[in-house]
Amino acid sequence: MKLISWNVNGIRACVGKGFLDYVNEADADIFCIQESKMQAGQLELDLPGYHQYWNYAEKKGYSGTAVFSKKEPKDVFYGIGIEEHDKEGRVITLEFDEFFFVVVYTPNSQNELKRLDYRMVWEDAFREYLISLDKKKPVIVCGDMNVAHEEIDLKNPKTNRKNAGFTDEERQKMTELLAAGFVDTFRYFYPDATDIYSWWSYRFKAREKNAGWRIDYFITSERLTDKLEDSKIHTEVFGSDHCPVELDIKM
Repeated sequence: MKLISWNVNGIRACVGKGFLDYVNEADADIFCIQESKMQAGQLELDLPGYHQYWNYAEKKGYSGTAVFSKKEPKDVFYGIGIEEHDKEGRVITLEFDEFFFVVVYTPNSQNELKRLDYRMVWEDAFREYLISLDKKKPVIVCGDMNVAHEEIDLKNPKTNRKNAGFTDEERQKMTELLAAGFVDTFRYFYPDATDIYSWWSYRFKAREKNAGWRIDYFITSERLTDKLEDSKIHTEVFGSDHCPVELDIKM
């Protein structure tokens, strides 16, 4: 199976930058997006052969996720079942016979870390949600998780130490998630790879200079490691401030 995840930073804008061409060219079994920034009825995507599932934020032009799957799932769940966390359209879960597929757009801690406290509550709730799924069948979770886990995962770790996405608190939550029985698939294949990122600020010519962060992930239950084939970051694909990430897995 070929799985692709992409934070499109506004699907309507991304469609104008070749999004549909990329989806058709990629020909993934499951393709998911984060930060759709739209409401129901604002865009009809022509994706023949795909079942489409959308989760919209209550706030207009904000957050939002979607999954496009060639195979129809057994069931679909929106959110994690906690009202406080389910207003921003951040999670969709597809249940298949062999596994759960979860797309997530993790809350950003924002400037001056004004949302860090909420982020910590979210992290614990989302981790418990994944653990509950994992008790039933293996889990594949992907999306913009808004954290560079280790210093190797961003260009300038020293100057970003206390900034959103690289605080000790956020990094610790990723450590706790992986310790709960999950694997960062990119690091599974490429433990020492440097200068490979999935997000670049629009400012200061960051992408041109490759001053980026790896904050987009495919994470799986540990017991799926023998089925993993490759994990890729498509830095050559433009259209957003993020690039797509891919997981190839035998399922």
